[in-house]
Amino acid sequence: MKQLRFAVGVLAAVMLLTACGANDTPAGQGGTVKPGGTLVLLNDAPSITWDPAKSSNLVVTTLGLIHRRLTSWDVAPGKDTTIVPDLATDTGRPSDGGKTWTFTLKDGLKYADGTPIKSEDVKWGLERSFAAAFSGGLAYHKDLLSPGLAYKGPFDGGKELDTVQTPDAKTIVFHLARAYGDFNWVASTPAFSPVPKGKGAEANYGDHPVASGPYQLQSYERGKSAKLTRNPNWSRDEDKTRLANPDTIDFELGQDTGVISKRLVDDTGKDRAAFGMTFASPAQLAQIQGNASAKSRLVTSESGALAYLSLNTQRGNLKNPKVRQAFQYAVDKAAFQVASAGSPQLAGDVATTLITPGLQGRDQYDLYPAPPSGDPAKAKQLLAEAGFPNGLDGLVMATHNERGFPEKAAAIQASLARANIKATIKPLDDDTYTSEVDTKGLSDFDLTLTSWQPDIPSANANIQPLFQSTEIGNGGYNESRYSNPEVDALIAEAQATVDPAEAGKKWAALDKKILADSPVVPLIYTRNSFLHGSQVGDVRIGRFPAYVDYRKFGLVQ
Repeated sequence: MKQLRFAVGVLAAVMLLTACGANDTPAGQGGTVKPGGTLVLLNDAPSITWDPAKSSNLVVTTLGLIHRRLTSWDVAPGKDTTIVPDLATDTGRPSDGGKTWTFTLKDGLKYADGTPIKSEDVKWGLERSFAAAFSGGLAYHKDLLSPGLAYKGPFDGGKELDTVQTPDAKTIVFHLARAYGDFNWVASTPAFSPVPKGKGAEANYGDHPVASGPYQLQSYERGKSAKLTRNPNWSRDEDKTRLANPDTIDFELGQDTGVISKRLVDDTGKDRAAFGMTFASPAQLAQIQGNASAKSRLVTSESGALAYLSLNTQRGNLKNPKVRQAFQYAVDKAAFQVASAGSPQLAGDVATTLITPGLQGRDQYDLYPAPPSGDPAKAKQLLAEAGFPNGLDGLVMATHNERGFPEKAAAIQASLARANIKATIKPLDDDTYTSEVDTKGLSDFDLTLTSWQPDIPSANANIQPLFQSTEIGNGGYNESRYSNPEVDALIAEAQATVDPAEAGKKWAALDKKILADSPVVPLIYTRNSFLHGSQVGDVRIGRFPAYVDYRKFGLVQ
């Protein structure tokens, strides 16, 4: 998941804040979190995608309030995230060397309207995700179930996805094109949410989805609001991953970030029961500087997305691996920390690997040892050995035009200049960035600056989307245009390994092999900070992902 909103401008005044977010207790409140009340969620985004086929939502965030999936995650501060059942009785039973996976639904599952949830509904939900009109969601399952994406969905001729079988109302069997050890994790992505068979043909299904989770969407108006109320057919006794404490959840959408800041810092009226969905902004953190109450209500993750600089391996002098390796030494990662968040403590640790902390298979290593501020002399030496004693000129670096990216790009630009690498920054809005950087097969940019949060807690989700050759263009995220047939084969081999420990070793080896080619420069493992009102409690951020677990928090009663 390309992580576009991450904390910027964090001030030194908040350096001593805890970075665990564990069982956060509201400031100035004497009670404990109990079921009941209305939680207010403040968001600067104008809309939320409630259609599971179109969503890339993580298990712990908004979509999971309405839709359940076959599997889920057990998330807690200070421990690795593990896979657990959700709609299914277990986390899947692999056979045929990992090419076949079987799941059985729990007894008595019902939608909010009282109708039973059947295995054919899970299959139908997946089939919808293949239709062009419902694209945009996570797609880890698609090539596994339809190689080459030959299947086009159920709405053109009523065709079924033959690789998914439902022999009875509770059993669903997946026949994959190849062995895939992480398929139980893939079954926790949004497309594995049930949709009643035959429903959801309309493009706006997401405005009135049929709920399987603890809440149902009572009302939704883009740019303004959404209201969730309890699903009367959901049971806390049966669903072990969601506490679903509030009776009602009110989303206020399209809010100005400055207004959100002031409301949460002031902490009055209904805003005492509010949570800021977007990462803490510079305005918030400036206000927090002298506000002990607000400072106690800021929760920061242990780690998070990988922020990185992509080097276009198919463009100009960057085709030369030695030229690309020079960038590893030229970049000042300490300056990037300051530009990102004011201090290393809240920006996140310097990154030297592709796999982020908290994922099995991660080895800590450093192929390009240098001080956090870089080694310009070493960079110049490598450039000279590559035939560029005078450095490089005329490079263009694309980045996002908001959320602090221009400032971060300027820090990268300045550090490259020390090694006689001259780059011009081209900020782009999100739509243009997607079309010009991710959709085009051949990019017009030499460098891109962005970040990546894995969609599932597996090294697979760190490596495959960013470095497999099939992810170049067409909306993929291989922004370095890195194409290595040997790496592609090793990715498929690691994906086919069912034993997690053995797969972890293969992903760790891939991490080093890819970074030896230097298609990207890892910068930092970003930390995320969130602010909430004083009546909101149990605000928890686990080791993965670096987002508050919406399933757990609630209001002090």
